[in-house]
This record gives sequence, structure tokens and C-alpha cells, in this order.
Amino acid sequence: MKLLAAAAMALSFAGCSSQGESAQAPKVGVVQFAEHPALDNAYKGFVEGLKENGYDVEDGTVEIDYKNAQGDQSNNTTIAQTFVNDNDDLIYAIATPAAQATANATKDIPIVISAVTDPKTSGLVKENEKPETNVTGTSDLTPVDAQLDLLKQLVPDAKKIAIMYCNAEDNSKFQADLAEAKAKELGLDVEIATVTDSNQIQQVAESLIGKVDAVYVPTDNLLAEGMATLAQVMSENSIPLIVGEEGMVENGGLATYGIDYFELGKLAGKQAAEILKGEKQPEDMAIEYLPSEKCTLSINKTTADKIGIEIPEDLEGDATLVE
Repeated sequence: MKLLAAAAMALSFAGCSSQGESAQAPKVGVVQFAEHPALDNAYKGFVEGLKENGYDVEDGTVEIDYKNAQGDQSNNTTIAQTFVNDNDDLIYAIATPAAQATANATKDIPIVISAVTDPKTSGLVKENEKPETNVTGTSDLTPVDAQLDLLKQLVPDAKKIAIMYCNAEDNSKFQADLAEAKAKELGLDVEIATVTDSNQIQQVAESLIGKVDAVYVPTDNLLAEGMATLAQVMSENSIPLIVGEEGMVENGGLATYGIDYFELGKLAGKQAAEILKGEKQPEDMAIEYLPSEKCTLSINKTTADKIGIEIPEDLEGDATLVE
């Protein structure tokens, strides 16, 4: 009897030990709308933000299931539903279409978003200051006014500009409206040029030749993917192209005054860690924005030289120059 009791106790302790060792790390599903530098950096920053706050993929304290929708909205929906079926602990959605698909798929699993310009306008939260939904995260609202001021500095003789964006993206329309209002304050005439898919980019760009003195593009996912095509048309016709973020400058845009998407992702990673630790709930967490000191001036020197734009000394001294 004593031997049997001892054996049972040993098995009991072994079972407890096994359960402790097999405690599951939280699982985070990541859906990224498309592949381009800004969104890629928002993902890399998120991973770093989690790591800095106690959740490291490499040491097994968190599991990340990363999927890219490749710019296809139906893929966003499928991926989001997969994460819901897998009963993930949290979902990170990068860009407005991915965030909307995820929010439609679940009202229970916490969702952290990033690279969404205005979550309220996108229908993701009731108020940006207090979401009251299972969604929180970070906004990539760029300094649109400063970007239009930059356009005027680089192209002081501009009289008419085009504002070009994808009309299927809520975040782009939101920024375009801000840009149009600012342009009118600066005394500029505005032509709105929209595209629905990537096949229209070259055609719409070419339609602007001879009509405008410069083109402004906000942080638009479709145009970020097609920036090489757009930038080629603009540079071949010596039309300055002011864009919404640094990745677009690296792909041929003339200049931007924009946010750091890696830092934006880190901020979202910190929010996710607070939720995973049980310290906060999404419905009470305000949408966060990067402070102004995280915004940087970027100028593509190669593009400037090609289209004959002289960069003012005061701007060149403060800028990150892309060759």
C-alpha cells in the first residue's frame, strides 16, 4: 500500500510538472494587407515592440502566425477567419483593408491595428479616444499640411496640382480631403485623380501630363505598391511627386515629410503586450499617434536631379537624402 501511494504521488507531481512546462505561449495572428516598405516596417517594428515588452518569438514567449494578403481583399477575409478559427489570443492587422476584414470576422478576439489613418472613419472604433470595441492600435496619420508646405517649397511656382489616390481606400480619401483643403489655403488649384486598381496607375498618371505642375500622393497602399510605375511617368515628364512616406521616396518619389513605420509598429507592439499581460483592454485604449519628433524629411536626390529641382540649402541640411 505504501509503495502504491508513493507511486501515485510521484505521478501526481510529474503531471503537475508536465503541465507547468507545457503552458502555451500566447499566439498572435498577423495579417498584412500588401507587401511594400511601409507595411513591412510596421510588422518588423511590431515584433520588436513585443520583444521589448517581454514577448520574444526566439525564446518562445510568443508565437506569431504571419500572413500577407498580397493586396487582395478576399485574402484578408480568409486570413482573418483562419485566425478566428484557430482561436488566436490577439490579431495584429496592418493597413485599413486588413483591419476592416479582421474587425468584421470577430468581436471577441483583441485586435491591434496599425497603418490605419483614421480608425473612426474606417468604422473600426466608436471614437479614437475611447474605442469601445475590441479594436485599438496606432494611426499613421501623416503631417499632410507639412507635406503640402514642402511641395510649395520645392515647387514655388506651382499653380495647379493633382492629388492622386485609390478611391477604394478610406484612409486615402481621408488624407486627400485634408490635402485638398490645405492646397486651397496655399492658393493652389486642385485636380483629383483616382485609381481603382494597379492597372490604371500608368494611364491616370499619363493623363496628368501637361495639366499640373506637381502631384501629391498620400499614404496609399495601392500607389505605394505601384510607386515605381508612377514615379517613372512623373520623372520622365519632369513633374515633381510629393508622397506620403519614406518608402515611396526610396521608390522614386521626390520627397516627403513622414512618419517612421518601424516606430509606429513598435508602439503597436507595446499595446499588444499590455493586452496579452491582461493589463489593459482594447475598448479602453485610445488610438495612439507618433509624436512629431518621429517625423522625418526625406528627399530623393536622384529624382531631384533628373527633373531639375534645386533643393533649398535649409531643407537639404535637415533631410535624409536618398540616392
